Amino acid sequence: MTQDREPARRPRQIAHFDSLTGLPDRVLLGDRLQKAIAQSKRWGQPVAVVRLDLDGLEAINDRHGHEAGQRLLVSLARGMKRTLRKGETLARLEGNKFAAVLPALAEEQECVAGLIRLLEAAGEPVQAGESTLQLTASIGVAFYPQEQDADADQLLRQSGQAMHRAKAAGKNHYRFFDPVEDTGKGGHPESLERIRQALAAREFLMVYQPKVNLATGEVVGAEALIRWQHPERGMVPPGEFLPVIEDHPFAVVLGEWVIGAVLAQMEEWRDVGLGISVSVNIGVRQLRQMDFADRLAALLAEHSRIKPSSFELEIRDAGPLEDLAQLSGVLAKCRETGISFALDDFGSSHLSLRDLKRLPIDILKIDPGFVREILENPDDLTILEGVLGLAAAFHRQVVAEGVETVEQGLMLLRLGCRFAQGYGIARPMPADKFPGWAADWRPDPRWLEALSVSVDERPLIHAGVEHRAWAAALEAFLKGESSVEPPLSRYQCRFGGWLYAEGPNGRSSQPGFQPIVALHWKIHALAAALVKFRTHGRNDEALARMTELRTLVDKLADQLNAFGKRD
Repeated sequence: MTQDREPARRPRQIAHFDSLTGLPDRVLLGDRLQKAIAQSKRWGQPVAVVRLDLDGLEAINDRHGHEAGQRLLVSLARGMKRTLRKGETLARLEGNKFAAVLPALAEEQECVAGLIRLLEAAGEPVQAGESTLQLTASIGVAFYPQEQDADADQLLRQSGQAMHRAKAAGKNHYRFFDPVEDTGKGGHPESLERIRQALAAREFLMVYQPKVNLATGEVVGAEALIRWQHPERGMVPPGEFLPVIEDHPFAVVLGEWVIGAVLAQMEEWRDVGLGISVSVNIGVRQLRQMDFADRLAALLAEHSRIKPSSFELEIRDAGPLEDLAQLSGVLAKCRETGISFALDDFGSSHLSLRDLKRLPIDILKIDPGFVREILENPDDLTILEGVLGLAAAFHRQVVAEGVETVEQGLMLLRLGCRFAQGYGIARPMPADKFPGWAADWRPDPRWLEALSVSVDERPLIHAGVEHRAWAAALEAFLKGESSVEPPLSRYQCRFGGWLYAEGPNGRSSQPGFQPIVALHWKIHALAAALVKFRTHGRNDEALARMTELRTLVDKLADQLNAFGKRD
């Protein structure tokens, strides 16, 4: 009987599993998702539906051949499957697209560790002959149950939308589906064919975000950013459509259109007296085209009134650059025309120091993630400081992205970073608005008066940020949100260690530091008093005085800003 049944069983099994990786296919995934939803209804445990795209597989196929790409795909699929727990399912939908069902979660956040394991497995390097191949992954997650009932197909679509947002945000991380963000902004990503039609119908346009010198107020350039003026949806941001084409040859077509449009706009600005440098984002796929340097030279020749030195290409680090020698050669050939190159999102890239040394890059653009929290997060400040030091060591110009407040600009200036862009300066604007804005813009007066701080005195910069984080940790302790009591002694914090390191006749005894010493002592004495209140059951009183402590911490930061020198 076993022999009679076996031939009938095997075709059904093959039909429900991917022939390359051996993983379940879309049909079997749907069946297991349906069962997970039914189980969730019965027991009330959440289910996570995961969409995962491997980023950069098309480039691997282009450079190393389809067979190498398939071997890499099989290896990564096995590694990702090993990260799953019992009862979880990983399926291959098609190409580089995977999905997973994680049932019976105790709570939604329980899946985070599994998502991190998937990202790590997807990023494992695989040896193929003399080459080391490596990809990244973008992950989107939707949960069941939801406020409004959702079926299996809806959950897969939602996780796909979240995955596209993870891809647009820089790849190599995960995003959870947010009904307000994803559904409220238009829902599903557009199709490749609709994007082709949009280019033919001239629905794409460029907007420009200024780059400025914070210390002088000079408008030094602009970054060109593509937008889609959709006839039904209105203005569509690039995160809604660029991920759809990034691994397709049409990305090259659209990229070349962008370069031509920007060069034409620079000529129009030149005619009205605005001569600034403009940068254009370019993908590694386009750079790898055999004739890219020649095509770029031809476009520059068509717009001969524009000096190539005022045109800049920003390379978005879309993942590990496995053929760095070839890419470096393309960049070097392009630079013969006179243009310059910038590396976007520096600090979060996959480049090693050796890679950075080999690439002919002129400008490093600091990832906005390192700028956003520099006033409250000591770790982000330390990372930013290290990135700036690295850029200086390699003699690269630095532009900080994502500046949103005057205080962030002040911190950058004190660290020695003058060039910046971000919403705190100006949002991207239509080309016809840019000349008027550039003529009228004035920097905040505090930027013009900002002092830079030497490396030896960097603890002055860190003191305000570290004390803000310390005050937040103290408040969490008083509220019972943390069981860890922060150090209370003024000698234990990093700034205190620096201030008193030279003994009674050192910095703390200098006349200029006396107000700092007194304020620093007062801050730590108040913190010790608040903890004593908590010990004696007077926690409400302790929390009521947290405002006083935060005010003193801000005052300390203001006093420390008086130290430094003009460049």
